[in-house]
Amino acid sequence: MKRKTMEELMPTINLDKAVFRIPGIALALWLIVTAGSIILALIFYFLQVPLLWIGISMGMIDLIGIYLLFALKVADQWEKAIVLRFGRFTGLRGPGVFWVIPVVDRIPIWIDHSVMVTPFSAEKTLTKDTVPVDVDAVLFWLVWDAEKAALEVEDYRVAIAWAAQTALREVIGQMELADILVGRARMDRDLQKIIDERTTPWGVTVQSVEIRDVVIPQELEDAMSRQAQAERERQARVILGESEKQIAQSFADASEAYRDNPTALHLRAMNMLFEGLKEKGALVIVPSSAVDTMNLGSMMGMASLGATGEMLDSSRNDS
Repeated sequence: MKRKTMEELMPTINLDKAVFRIPGIALALWLIVTAGSIILALIFYFLQVPLLWIGISMGMIDLIGIYLLFALKVADQWEKAIVLRFGRFTGLRGPGVFWVIPVVDRIPIWIDHSVMVTPFSAEKTLTKDTVPVDVDAVLFWLVWDAEKAALEVEDYRVAIAWAAQTALREVIGQMELADILVGRARMDRDLQKIIDERTTPWGVTVQSVEIRDVVIPQELEDAMSRQAQAERERQARVILGESEKQIAQSFADASEAYRDNPTALHLRAMNMLFEGLKEKGALVIVPSSAVDTMNLGSMMGMASLGATGEMLDSSRNDS
């Protein structure tokens, strides 16, 4: 996927479009006044009013329509208009309907007070342990002082985008790669604090910063994957060793219980032998030391004799 450049990510503002913004109500009033002037001129013409007076009346009505067209402005609920009179700041207007003096007053910019979203990124930025990373983030901010945003900085949207990018590079350079990968919440807080300190003089406050993605080189990603796999294998071997240790301890505790209680040992041996013999076709291998110690020879002989007797009985019945 092609990564976007900083110029593509940064928002822009068209000041010329803001200057010539005409609300629909002003345009409607101008059309009504213009149509009224034409109708009035026709009435005067049929009444045989001199053409000079007809032209003067139409001109005055048209001037009123032009005044309404350029003097009446409407700001939306989330907007404030910066009004300059002969180049000097006179105040904020809006939201709602307000009036300006055409030619004398002008509105160079409309300030949006809603929460704005600005994506920004830092590409090939070195961490504290000299690892190049690409980080994408999103900035949530809003204008709390429209006057400062319009007068203290040339273009507050572009300035915020650049301030966010430089702050991101600064924070990345102060953190190691492991801290960036696992400590995104801390990184978000640090970025919010730094960007907010830079944008407060512009009348802008930062609500939150969220890291979207952290991209590391493919070679380093493979190495980290192998390291994680080796760490999991080491933990598995440690767990297996602990299990063997616990099993050995259990056998040691059992031997202590059987050492002074030969009856319990014989019962355990008989139980083991029974469990092995009850399976059809089972082969039970018993060490000779166990046979001598636990008197299993006579029991195995009796079991064998019993099995032989059963075979003879079955053969007689068949015959």
